[in-house]
Amino acid sequence: MMKRTRVAAIAALGLGVALAASACSSGGGSSSASGGSSSAAGGSSAAAGPVTLTFWNNATPGPGLTYYQNAIKAFESANPGVTIKMQNIQNEDYDGKLQTALNSNTAPDILFQRGGGKMLAMVNANQLQELNPSADDKTALGGALNTDAINGKVYGVPLDANPEGIYYSKDLFTKAGITATPTTIPELEADIAKLKTAGVTPIAVGAKDAWPAAHWYYNFALRECSQATMNEAGTSLKFTDPCWTKAGDDLSAFLKVNPFQTGFLTTAAQVGAGSSAGLVANHKAAMELMGAWDPGVIASLTPDQKPLPDLSWFPFPSVPGGAGDPTAMMGGFDGFSLSKNAPPQAWKFLEFLLTTPQQEAYAKAFVTIPVNSAAQSVVSDPSAVAAKDAFNKAGYTMQFLDTQYGQNVGNAMNAAVVNLLAGKGTAAGIVSATSEAAAKG
Repeated sequence: MMKRTRVAAIAALGLGVALAASACSSGGGSSSASGGSSSAAGGSSAAAGPVTLTFWNNATPGPGLTYYQNAIKAFESANPGVTIKMQNIQNEDYDGKLQTALNSNTAPDILFQRGGGKMLAMVNANQLQELNPSADDKTALGGALNTDAINGKVYGVPLDANPEGIYYSKDLFTKAGITATPTTIPELEADIAKLKTAGVTPIAVGAKDAWPAAHWYYNFALRECSQATMNEAGTSLKFTDPCWTKAGDDLSAFLKVNPFQTGFLTTAAQVGAGSSAGLVANHKAAMELMGAWDPGVIASLTPDQKPLPDLSWFPFPSVPGGAGDPTAMMGGFDGFSLSKNAPPQAWKFLEFLLTTPQQEAYAKAFVTIPVNSAAQSVVSDPSAVAAKDAFNKAGYTMQFLDTQYGQNVGNAMNAAVVNLLAGKGTAAGIVSATSEAAAKG
């Protein structure tokens, strides 16, 4: 099972992963949350008295944001005296605002946690509180519990799994005469040629935001590098294995078929009809490489703001001769952490979000894969089902590299990838920029 081998990979790194939604200023209170079972209504056994929790998330306007609003209302109704103030922050602005808040001791109570090296830095700076999941929580989380752990201590609660792959329009594939999804990069390149012949833009990418473009390099690295090599880099932050350069060479070769839309370097990823997700939503492009949150984002950008009927999914193709497991996946888990001074009611809210009814509502709103296995039966979107099935069969998953290797190293890698895409950099330049950032600490 993928989750079991993923846990082994994280154990080798000594840290876990999380991607989640979060909160604003600190509410004060105990420095460690206590567990205890949660009722479906989220009733809290915490001390009585008015409490205001601050909660940040990165949901865009639409069903996902509405889900959080409804969850807050339900929790507040079941917990008199508790008020939750929510703030949704544009994804690309989030890290900077959170770091500023952490550094100024005005951290969110409930915070969107990227995980990996980013979470490790917060733990080392004593900015997060250790969590104590109850038996009910552990049942809901299953093996995913360990993904937000560092040295056996839990610092985050995942809500969903986000395996990455290529979302595509079945209608546009049919228009181009493509009858089967590609399983290798040469096959993908052949399909790109067919789409161009049919007058269809093959792939949309939002390189303005850097990380969506960098994910192409991540996935080539996943195919070229072994699991052991990628894990070792997580502890040493050394990128000397030739596979890192090979991944950049693969990306350079791929660019020669001109797979992306005109103006991709200045295209945003997830906001507006002109974003990469918007291009797919409006049949202006056939494909986008993205995580499992993409169907929900695409649905919010269709003309009727409903799921794209012909949207489907396939895993990132294999690279001939690569040392990586061809079934391995880039991915992560969306979840939450608590700042070190968040009051006990903040932990109760996280437990409430893990209950099966809330997980079902969350999965429907975000068109994603809930971490609570009891809620996975609600996954019905064809693209989400395909991603879930591949996720459950994957040899292992590797956290997105800008999270896995920490913010400074990840940002340097992302910028170097964009330079390559812009014709200003090389494969060797990605490795050198990443290594230089690692050396600076």
